[in-house]
Amino acid sequence: MSLWNPIQAATVEDDDGGTHAPECTCVGIVIGVPEPMATELRQARASFGDPMAAVIPAHITVVTTTETDDWEATAAHVRKVAANHAPFEVTLRGTATFRPVSPVVYLQLDEGYDECTALHKEMQSGPLARDLPFPYHPHVTVAHDVSDAGMDHAMQSLRTYQARFTVRTIGLYEHDSTGLWKFCEEVELKA
Repeated sequence: MSLWNPIQAATVEDDDGGTHAPECTCVGIVIGVPEPMATELRQARASFGDPMAAVIPAHITVVTTTETDDWEATAAHVRKVAANHAPFEVTLRGTATFRPVSPVVYLQLDEGYDECTALHKEMQSGPLARDLPFPYHPHVTVAHDVSDAGMDHAMQSLRTYQARFTVRTIGLYEHDSTGLWKFCEEVELKA
């Protein structure tokens, strides 16, 4: 089961008794932040006035919402890339912001930044290739679309925050027609 799993989707049973992921039109790939950090960060995000705190668990996005017309090719691509990457350490340390470009306050990756960037670069190729509006910058969002006071509070409250965890898997998600993310598969890093 995924660490970043707001909506656990059951697999679909084939006629031959096998299972497969539901058909996906949009894909997201994330690194879940484990407990107890995930709960701490969810509570902090809620305290800053972020209405999405309850439905978006703490995570590092590897690939943001990307359309695909071939789920099987996409899932195979994700598995292949993950198999070529070894587990790695992430250290979160202190806050930064994308303001004024985007109303986001986030935790910075002090360790694991290069590994996330390499994973993103390889994932965002093949069936997931597309041009992004901004350069990739791995982070954990702690406040998004909140008041300026809420953003300032987030910056100040978590400025000394530190946490460390090992990334051994990534979560593959479907963005369904209702606008919700559904977990499809946990993919191991194996190299």
